[in-house]
Amino acid sequence: MPELPEVETVRRGLAPVLEGAVIAQAITRRDGLRFPFPADFAQRLEGNRVTGLRRRSKYILIDCADGLVVILHLGMSGRVTIYKDGETPCIGKHDHVSLITQRGDHVVYTDPRRFGIITFTDTSTMDAHPLLKNIGPEPLGNGFNGAVLDAGLSGKKASIKAALLDQRLVAGLGNIYVCEILWRAGISPTRCAGLVAGEKTEALVPIIRSVLEEAIKAGGSTLKDYARVDGELGYFQHSFKVYGREGEACLTPKCGGTVKRIAQSGRSSFYCPKCQR
Repeated sequence: MPELPEVETVRRGLAPVLEGAVIAQAITRRDGLRFPFPADFAQRLEGNRVTGLRRRSKYILIDCADGLVVILHLGMSGRVTIYKDGETPCIGKHDHVSLITQRGDHVVYTDPRRFGIITFTDTSTMDAHPLLKNIGPEPLGNGFNGAVLDAGLSGKKASIKAALLDQRLVAGLGNIYVCEILWRAGISPTRCAGLVAGEKTEALVPIIRSVLEEAIKAGGSTLKDYARVDGELGYFQHSFKVYGREGEACLTPKCGGTVKRIAQSGRSSFYCPKCQR
């Protein structure tokens, strides 16, 4: 499933095409994805001007001039492709939504598994929307720091891996990047979250930020379905230090350990038992 870096990469790719654009046509080719599309989908979008694009956790928020906010989640296999004016999209059976701007650009949403979400809210009620209201601070924002993370972890009996995946604690982190973060921090994914405190917590925040920023710079990670809006793949998977490296030598200098894979809550955790404590 696309995580924060992939979603942010898609948002940045969409912004030059959609920001300031007027939607001439809004087309749906089925009744919905994970949830039904709004009944007034075309009516609310056609003729509306996009004023900005934001990201909240793993959601892309498309702000419109009349206060409408489109909530987009890529699910497990969703991708967005841009066809510039003059390019003719070849619409396939998994291309479920198209937005066509007055300039002639096509934005096509594709989702073979149909676990994505496209729905509406309004600016005035957005913070109370069920999909958004319980999300924690953005890890790249000013509201996230050592004290905030320390308070969130304090007293938790869950593993640090499970805690960092909890979107109520911090927004947008997923399985891949948490594995990479914990390897850089030298923290075992099985360690009790409540014991990761003080200096460990302070050190964890800049590591979280650096991993995410490096991944965004690389266009995210492509393991299966994810692609950027121009069709290019992400490249951060070539920089993985621990994720997917089961049985290989740990890359921590002078460690000499071997990467191990364990299952935690149905997800694979990759770590080095020797240098991650």
